[in-house]
Amino acid sequence: MAQTWNAETYAKNARFVSDLGMPVVEWLNPKLGEKILDLGCGDGALTAKLQEFGCEVIGVDSSPDFIHSTQSLGIDTRLIDGHHLPFNNEFDAVFSNAALHWMKQPDQVIEGVWQSLKLGGRFVGEFGGDGNVSTIQAALHTALRKRSLDPDRINPWYFPTVEDYQSRLEARGFRVDEIILIPRPTALPTDIRGWLATFANPSYTAAIALPERDAFLEEVIALLKPTLCDASGHWFADYVRLRFSATKPLNLLKH
Repeated sequence: MAQTWNAETYAKNARFVSDLGMPVVEWLNPKLGEKILDLGCGDGALTAKLQEFGCEVIGVDSSPDFIHSTQSLGIDTRLIDGHHLPFNNEFDAVFSNAALHWMKQPDQVIEGVWQSLKLGGRFVGEFGGDGNVSTIQAALHTALRKRSLDPDRINPWYFPTVEDYQSRLEARGFRVDEIILIPRPTALPTDIRGWLATFANPSYTAAIALPERDAFLEEVIALLKPTLCDASGHWFADYVRLRFSATKPLNLLKH
């Protein structure tokens, strides 16, 4: 099943996502009066930040709950799948934080971003890269295989290497200005159960019969505790982020 989102649960278990998103906003370097598309805007925390820079911002997300939440804050957000962006040469920049790894057809997304940008426009983002939550994913996959389920068919994430994503951007014509992989172990505001409830439900848990889900989660948590829980009982997630900045060249004939 496709991932679904609840704005209230997200705020409780995943506020760190937007709190840690300011470095990629700095890479974007938004300027007064720019028109910016926030691709995968989530609950709008960073969309609002971009507005504070004096930008005209449109946020898009595939989650009805996120869109309802952001619209209630007065943010211009629209229910649009990132694989099917409808814009044409409209934006000075496309920004994305912690969303692109949920979009498993990256070339289609990149094509939509390209079409959305004006000549000279910027595509700046950060998302899960190669090795992101590898410990968590390994535990989920171990528990699924134990139940004769194929985790590769269920896996909702796309975590590329630098080489993979750079080649995709360049194949469409983007000039990649900077791209890096950043290991970032992250303290969780609640615990690993809260993380799993937010990020692995229902994409992973839907494969498990309802009466067996608690046992499945307890098994996954037991596998993770020795590595991701410290002596004080505080949990961490083994995040690795891919951050990039790319430009749609002014003179396409040279690229």
